[in-house]
Amino acid sequence: MMAIPVCGQSAHKKVRMDIDKAKTYIKSGKDFDKAETLMTDLLKDSANHDNIKIYATWFDAVLNQYNAANEKLYLKQKYDTAAFYNLTRRLQEVAVKLDALDTRPDNKGRVRPSYRSENAELLNALRINIYYGGTWWVRKGDYEKGYTYFNDYLEAASLPMFEAYHYQRNDSLLPTAAYWATLCGFRMQDAERTLKYSRLALKDSAKATFTLQYMCEAYQWQKNDSAYIQALAEGYERYPEYPYFFPRLADHYSAQGKYDKVLALASRGLDITPDNPLFLVAKSVAQLNLEQYDECIETSRMLMELNDSMPEPYFNIATCYLNQALTIEEEREPRKNRLRLQKLYYQARPFMEDYRRLAPDDKQRWAPALYRIYLNLNLGKQFEEIDKLMRK
Repeated sequence: MMAIPVCGQSAHKKVRMDIDKAKTYIKSGKDFDKAETLMTDLLKDSANHDNIKIYATWFDAVLNQYNAANEKLYLKQKYDTAAFYNLTRRLQEVAVKLDALDTRPDNKGRVRPSYRSENAELLNALRINIYYGGTWWVRKGDYEKGYTYFNDYLEAASLPMFEAYHYQRNDSLLPTAAYWATLCGFRMQDAERTLKYSRLALKDSAKATFTLQYMCEAYQWQKNDSAYIQALAEGYERYPEYPYFFPRLADHYSAQGKYDKVLALASRGLDITPDNPLFLVAKSVAQLNLEQYDECIETSRMLMELNDSMPEPYFNIATCYLNQALTIEEEREPRKNRLRLQKLYYQARPFMEDYRRLAPDDKQRWAPALYRIYLNLNLGKQFEEIDKLMRK
């Protein structure tokens, strides 16, 4: 039999002595923190990482700290709330590490855990404190720590240690915890953590609109355009009246010149809320760009009936008339349609003037249009005024 080196004997002796000393602290009913420190110091040596007795003693040290803290809270004595929640989280962390060693097969391939059942039962009873610890840190505005708690809460749901409790099926708080984790990731502008539990968070229907919004932002941070548009589309499909999704989706398709898609999206929204100005504006702009001038004028008039101080419908109606006039001017013999041409400029004038009144700073849009209108209607005074303005 090979002799154990002296240095090895000394190391083993130190481990035994420190474990015994820690157990003495625990039995004394005080200095539980010192017992924990002894064990964590032992684990700084990688040679001790497989020593199950160290983890078992560490667990007892933390458990006794938790019980002492819980007693103070029960007796309404002053105690650090953050420390209490941290003890619960740390207790689970140590138990999971202990369980990994406790469930290793023996030399015959048998798995006979000694600690799992009792520790899992204990932690199942305390599990809610990890959730509350997360919400406590969120209220404090510390999203980094909040995320840590919710991540631990959610990770535990799939650990073999807790499989007897079927958290995935029985824990109704999982979607809400996932939402808070997603929120924490979003507030930290961390795309990976924002998205990690986002699909589970969507099962919390009360907060699903926010979750989808955070997902969209996270995809933008990742510059993942396809996922961003897909999330916007999903958000609009599920919540067409929520103000975040439609404008961005419409802007995306408008930038690509896909006004038929903008029109389809707006029409769907109007099927749900017929008087929604946001959908009506988008519909009128899409119709204008699709050269559906009569339809655009009709939609814009509906907008004006809802809100006569909104500039966009005035501009759209005037532009419809001006575009129709331009079509006639591009014909080979526009003089044959002179009366019709004059009528179109006459019809465009009041709407573009109203647009100028309602959006005086938008000179780039109304000044060239009014210049053209006044020129074709031979309105000398008005033409001179707009001509001077444009020369400036």
